[in-house]
Amino acid sequence: MAVTTEQVSEALKALVDPNTKADYVTTKSVRNIKVDGDAVAVEILLGYPAKSQLEPIREQVMKALKALPGVGKVSVNVQMKIVSHAVQRGVKLVPNVKNIIAVASGKGGVGKSTVAVNLALALAAEGAKVAVLDADIYGPSQPTMLGIRGRPESHDGKRLEPMEGHGLQAMSIGFLIDVETPMVWRGPMVTQALEQLLNETKWREVDYLVVDLPPGTGDIQLTLAQRVPVTGAVIVTTPQDIAMIDARKGLKMFEKVGIPILGIVENMSVHVCSRCGHEERIFGAGGGEKMSGDYNVEMLGALPLDIHIREQADSGKPTVVSDPDGQVTEIYKRIARRVAVKIAEKAQDHTAVFPKIVVQST
Repeated sequence: MAVTTEQVSEALKALVDPNTKADYVTTKSVRNIKVDGDAVAVEILLGYPAKSQLEPIREQVMKALKALPGVGKVSVNVQMKIVSHAVQRGVKLVPNVKNIIAVASGKGGVGKSTVAVNLALALAAEGAKVAVLDADIYGPSQPTMLGIRGRPESHDGKRLEPMEGHGLQAMSIGFLIDVETPMVWRGPMVTQALEQLLNETKWREVDYLVVDLPPGTGDIQLTLAQRVPVTGAVIVTTPQDIAMIDARKGLKMFEKVGIPILGIVENMSVHVCSRCGHEERIFGAGGGEKMSGDYNVEMLGALPLDIHIREQADSGKPTVVSDPDGQVTEIYKRIARRVAVKIAEKAQDHTAVFPKIVVQST
């Protein structure tokens, strides 16, 4: 007896995508189920970058379909497609940028910039086109972390060409000033600089623009909330009580201005001694989990306090590129996939495909 399309659909409904935690039918990932005698062909379209997951997902679906009675030949094609998603109302979109992810912390010194650059590299490693905007005007760190030297060019005299490092497009005030030059600017100049860096950079087909914010809840953060089309924010903290207090302030600020919180990353969660392997929670334990529960926000992942993460970032080759098969890189990739999944679950933005209506007097 030949298998039916309904049976194939039911089999796929019983499978859980390890990244979305939901079945492929509910997430509308299943496309073009074709049944021809005992041959079954299925397409799975993921709305998030998951290059490392394509084959495991294909094998998962193949195994389930082959187990159906009456099925002989099985063909499964798994692909990815990243689209634009909704942002704050009334905010102008950035040309050639589909989604903007703000990486923030209420407090300095929690490793936010390191998390931001490795998150960007992890998204790129999973197959996305990614850019980084260093929004820390007073203390730009992305040029050092990405190992990029030189100054950006302008081919048209109006917009800057983004710099490149490890496959990422990047822009930072650090590319435009001398390393030792202090930025003695007041708030309005800083916010204007951020807007210029964002809007006057010639970004090239970016799926995710990761914005590395300075710590705090001041002018830069408010400008981002009011004038930059942010898809969602990631809050970085350590388990330490004093860091959690400030992280909560950052989270509440984004909530007040209507920017969705994609999740929390707990950095420096545990220290593992490089000599004896002893684990010690220097900054306390459970802070990120508690904050996650208090605000009903996802805990995206916990990263260790590891000397190699610091050394790799300082050398211009962050962990994801220095140790692509390492345990920490795998954590970053899991965080990146969850961030992308949370974005994919949001409503799509269709404004780019709407025709522009021009009223003329005749």
